[in-house]
Amino acid sequence: MKTKIIYTEKCLEYGGITGPENSQRLFFAAQILKDKGYQFAEPQAALEKDVLLAHKKSYVTAVKKGTVDDPDARAYDNIFDYAKLAAGAAIDAAKVCGFSLMRPPGHHVGIAGKAMGAFTRGFCYFNNLAIAVRKMDKKTIIIDIDGHHGNGTQEIFAGDKKNTYLSLHRNNVFPQTGSLPRGNAHNHPLPAECGGKVYVQALKNDLEEIALQIKNAEMVAVSAGFDTRMGDIVSLGLMAEDFFEIGRQIARLGLPVFAVLEGGDDLKNLGIDVDAYLQGLES
Repeated sequence: MKTKIIYTEKCLEYGGITGPENSQRLFFAAQILKDKGYQFAEPQAALEKDVLLAHKKSYVTAVKKGTVDDPDARAYDNIFDYAKLAAGAAIDAAKVCGFSLMRPPGHHVGIAGKAMGAFTRGFCYFNNLAIAVRKMDKKTIIIDIDGHHGNGTQEIFAGDKKNTYLSLHRNNVFPQTGSLPRGNAHNHPLPAECGGKVYVQALKNDLEEIALQIKNAEMVAVSAGFDTRMGDIVSLGLMAEDFFEIGRQIARLGLPVFAVLEGGDDLKNLGIDVDAYLQGLES
């Protein structure tokens, strides 16, 4: 039985069709996944009280009023509603072990909107995955496979004894964080174009270590970025077969898994890579 995809075309309505975080990448990815027979479900917008599980009220109010604006994350018309819809999709995905194919992404946003000294929010408004994890209130292993370090997610869960964060990301790129482990954050920076063999082995080793350390985990939450694909914005030289192996390694934890889309700018291959990851997860 294929993983349910949480998606609505409403998430295509803001911003433009060009640039790294554009609407067309999701449009084409959704078409590929529909053609492959995945079941799709429309998300429900998150309630404001759910968003407040991960963010300060002052920041949430600023997004609502449109006073939050930076070069990456503009104060688009109705962005508060689009951001709540993406957060709600993450919650829906968590409930059904699904995959949230939505925008805006979220892992660069911390408690107060910025995180750990980052000057921009990397196209993010609310930390969708963090909101869903807090909403589910289960002991969770968070795995971030985006090519950028999820500085916002690390900040939100810093010192949280219930949740553990693992990030594999490219070294020395935005947001210039995640170079070292910190408390319950297991950070694993990797060199550019390291390739699938190196990446998958690193993930396997990290997951084996975490499995030994973390007892009675109840759920896995994946920040699923695909910008590590060969030729993408923070390429680590990965291909579809590597995303299959990533899914397979995560499945070996033997826990319920949900995922939330983060980065991935390859219009042709994003849907193919999401499918490969999900096939690995279900293998």
